[in-house]
Amino acid sequence: MAPDARRREQLRDNLARARDAVASACREAGREPETVRLIVVTKHFPADDAAALVELGQSDLGENRDQEAAPKAAELAGRGLEPAWHFVGQLQRNKARSVAGYADWVHSVDRVRLVEALDRAAAAERPINALLQVSLDGDTSRGGAAIGDLPALADKVAEASSLRLRGVMAVAPLGWAPSKAFDLLAKCSERVRTVEPAATEISAGMSGDFAAAVAAGATMVRLGRNVLGEREPMA
Repeated sequence: MAPDARRREQLRDNLARARDAVASACREAGREPETVRLIVVTKHFPADDAAALVELGQSDLGENRDQEAAPKAAELAGRGLEPAWHFVGQLQRNKARSVAGYADWVHSVDRVRLVEALDRAAAAERPINALLQVSLDGDTSRGGAAIGDLPALADKVAEASSLRLRGVMAVAPLGWAPSKAFDLLAKCSERVRTVEPAATEISAGMSGDFAAAVAAGATMVRLGRNVLGEREPMA
């Protein structure tokens, strides 16, 4: 079998296992599998892998660095492939225009000045679905808004003409039990919904803790190595 064919078969099998694992976590939590969206994070892997996933029926792909995401999205578009791109990493204001050119979702909105830059950029492209990134432990140096700042930040996004407030996102802090982290994020989601009742999305859970996230109400899980494996990443 040719290397490209072997890789495609590997991705197909891994994707099927990941989907089964998410569905199993949903059933364990008493939820329907269709209530959780799988986002495959393709960072550090080539456009060929991303294209193969789309061709295999994976409609949501995630990236966390614009300098990798922008050319990858352009290459897939050139092949006639248009997944929903989710930008999940920390976002600098000077990258807002570039990200707005391809991202359907930005999971890392965490400060007012970023809201303003992203809103201006989206106005020149198309509306963007925005999630507020929460710093659950209060260490905002790693990205995320402090919990106490969420209502004001939610107000700012809700007022933006080209952003759609869709919910919240967080990464479980190091040393925290995932259940503690994601239960707190669920409470943050409730606070944001007092500003925008339709902001029901909760982006939480990665390869090692997605089952706990699903149990706590996550509607999006962000998986990478479960699907792409541990092969040598692109340079």
